[in-house]
Amino acid sequence: MIDRRLVPAMLAVLLALGLAACGEKKETTDEAAIERVDLVLDYLPNADHAGIYAAIETGEFKQAALDVEPRTPSDPSAPLKLLAAGRADLAISYEPELLLARAKGAKLVSIGALVQRPLTSLVSLGKDPIRRPAQLEGKKVGTAGIPYQDAYLKTILADAGADPDRVKPVNVGFNLVPALLTKRVDAVLGMFWNVEGVELRRQDKEPVILRMDELGVPTYNELVIVAREADVRSRGPVLRRFMRALARGHEQLRRDLDSGVDALVKANPDLKASLQRAQVKATMPVFFPRDKTRPFGYQRRIDWQRYTQWMQENGVIEDAGVGQRAFTNEFLPGEGI
Repeated sequence: MIDRRLVPAMLAVLLALGLAACGEKKETTDEAAIERVDLVLDYLPNADHAGIYAAIETGEFKQAALDVEPRTPSDPSAPLKLLAAGRADLAISYEPELLLARAKGAKLVSIGALVQRPLTSLVSLGKDPIRRPAQLEGKKVGTAGIPYQDAYLKTILADAGADPDRVKPVNVGFNLVPALLTKRVDAVLGMFWNVEGVELRRQDKEPVILRMDELGVPTYNELVIVAREADVRSRGPVLRRFMRALARGHEQLRRDLDSGVDALVKANPDLKASLQRAQVKATMPVFFPRDKTRPFGYQRRIDWQRYTQWMQENGVIEDAGVGQRAFTNEFLPGEGI
């Protein structure tokens, strides 16, 4: 928790910058007082959550005097709503979804990046796949109908110098894989390269996968850990212990893939262990910052600024100012006051 002697104004400045002074603040824990943390996932347990389950399975959360209970949401839009309503302690969501929620007045803030780079991709199959965005002219592109993903397509076409009038977007909802396999569309925008992309490769479908941040869309954190602003001010010790244990869980996952995969499959028996191992292995590099001097969960202020500005310029949000206090690195190992 931030030193209570700091005045609220200073706290606001720190949140606005998304920075904190160097030096990790030590927290003492009373093992007899285990605190429950109700964590809402963004979706069904999958490879993106392997580090969370590794931290549970290896006892990292328990050692931090936390009882972390992941919950599966009713739909992908539910986590931030549940969190804002006080029906969860933390939520896993997407950076663009957090910014949209803040634009609507939600007092929520990211306390760490779970996945450091975009997973969303443009995927095609067949004998004549889309290898360059300019080849989308005259093609049908399936999307999930999400506003910022529609804006991705516009940015991709503009960056490639392609004529948007010659590209037909088709809203297929979340049926991206079936739409692609049945050739209802020529390509889809919205699949994750580390999940559906890996599965299609293992099925010998030979997908051509183009990632968003390689196609002109500013980079962003695909998944973030979100808390209420009020808890950032009042529950600092819990948030810091959570992020520290989560970091250790991911380090354990990096050393031993099965520490997370086995726990993941136990949590979601519908998953196939062999596929999960492949997907977690593919995801591993983006669990951690590209700058190895930074701790797990680190969020770059310049990336948040550029992405928020892009959202405004593309009419997804009206005011880029919603991103100014959207995140903090304060609770990360080595970053606390």
